[in-house]
Amino acid sequence: MGKFRIEGGIPLQGEIRIGGAKNAVLPILAATVLYPGITCIHDCPKIMDVLTMIRILESIGCKIKWEDRTLIVDTSTACNTEIPADLVSEMRSSIILLGSILGRFGKIKISYPGGCSIGPRPIDLHLKALKKMGVQIEEYHGYITCKVKQLHGEKIHLDFPSVGATENIMLAAILAKGRTIIYNPAKEPEIVDLQNFLNQMGATIRGAGSHIITIEGESKLSSIEYTVIPDRIITGTYLVAAAISGGEVLLSNVQPKHLYAVISKLRETGCIIKEDKNYIYIQSPSKLQSVGTIRTYPHPGFPTDMQAQMMALLAVAQGTSIISENIFESRYKHAEELIRMGAHIQLEGRIAIITGVNKLMGTTVHAEDLRGGAALILAGLCAEGETLVYNSKHIERGYECIDKDLQSLGARIQKIKEEQ
Repeated sequence: MGKFRIEGGIPLQGEIRIGGAKNAVLPILAATVLYPGITCIHDCPKIMDVLTMIRILESIGCKIKWEDRTLIVDTSTACNTEIPADLVSEMRSSIILLGSILGRFGKIKISYPGGCSIGPRPIDLHLKALKKMGVQIEEYHGYITCKVKQLHGEKIHLDFPSVGATENIMLAAILAKGRTIIYNPAKEPEIVDLQNFLNQMGATIRGAGSHIITIEGESKLSSIEYTVIPDRIITGTYLVAAAISGGEVLLSNVQPKHLYAVISKLRETGCIIKEDKNYIYIQSPSKLQSVGTIRTYPHPGFPTDMQAQMMALLAVAQGTSIISENIFESRYKHAEELIRMGAHIQLEGRIAIITGVNKLMGTTVHAEDLRGGAALILAGLCAEGETLVYNSKHIERGYECIDKDLQSLGARIQKIKEEQ
């Protein structure tokens, strides 16, 4: 696989614009299947997960083309309802096609999804909800076959506010007969963005971001253009990049309200942060401070997707910090790599105890998942000497050009392609 080479010790300076959100555009791409026509999605990131979703849509007969940062999706020719297993194995988010393909065609065959190895992420909540809406489901040899004559609205309570399950229910309910109500849904900004997209397309959904979402079925949909929200996790990653490097950065095209939990913790480290409607300014202190405890929770709690990046930052903060990972079981694989760089991290199950050191040392490390890989790049920004981060494909699943973005702020980072 490819790798990133980073020379540490350079404070980042400058301004950078944040692009569209991966976790918003993927369910929106799945939603385009519901309407047999053309949809234009603006500010769409050209990252590996999006490219995989495009390949999946093309495999069912959709026609897709890029025009600069706009993705034009024509689903009028879609006809296949069996998703290739090799594509599903690359990305867990492929499972959100269940709701939209069932909604339009009434059947789908899909294998169990893949993605980052950050712990079990069962889809039982998805299947349980679809069964309540009338879907017949068979599971065998790693495949799921779903059939339904007519989806019907239902009252569904989620035992856990799963983002994927919430999205699948919303998508399935759009063309279902009657009203669907989701109790205890996920409240992430990407859920609100999906609601906004679907409503603009002609659906009637209300309540996204709250404790109850209501979807009126049998919607008459139409062709639209839509701009996805900026990526809050990339925003958070670059805020940490500025802080860990001792820099000063202005981020534009952001929504600070999506990141209050992260901003609050960065302020605890001593960072000066100023925010407005669509920008965030951050200045790192002369010495970062520990933050006590960070506990990951569903939105609006501290996002699990920012846990690894904050661990890298706290590894060079004065004092001892504690991270409690409450979402995924195996999301500390980056900790062992940070320890190789000189970090003092003690793992006790879902708890990580981080005692800050004066400096990290550059070395060879391996990314095992998307956000953990980003954390290793951040660690390399402040490490003494050269850091090589292998397995770049994990990072490129969610960051379009992290090397170029950081270079624009003065970082010495280079992407090295896989040797042929």
